[in-house]
Amino acid sequence: MIDLYSTATPNGHKVHIMLEECGLAYRSHHIDIGKGDQFTPAFLKISPNNKIPAIIDSDGPDGKEMSLFESGAILVYLASKVGKFLGDTDREKFTTLQ
Repeated sequence: MIDLYSTATPNGHKVHIMLEECGLAYRSHHIDIGKGDQFTPAFLKISPNNKIPAIIDSDGPDGKEMSLFESGAILVYLASKVGKFLGDTDREKFTTLQ
């Protein structure tokens, strides 16, 4: 299960859309940046730079929990996790990433 910590921003929407496209099970947790939720000690453990979106994947690549922040890193991680969207060759992967 993936826990997504975000709010209604363009970068937050990207991760929601990617999770749906990947067909991965997830739970959404609203982070109210207007109230300063991104500065709470609990959130800073997930995202030390206090930015949304952030995820915790309870089934990380080595079977252990993994936290990620920054939408670009999350999108690449999710694509890699499901083996879709990045392409099969290095050329396709770098074309996608740009």
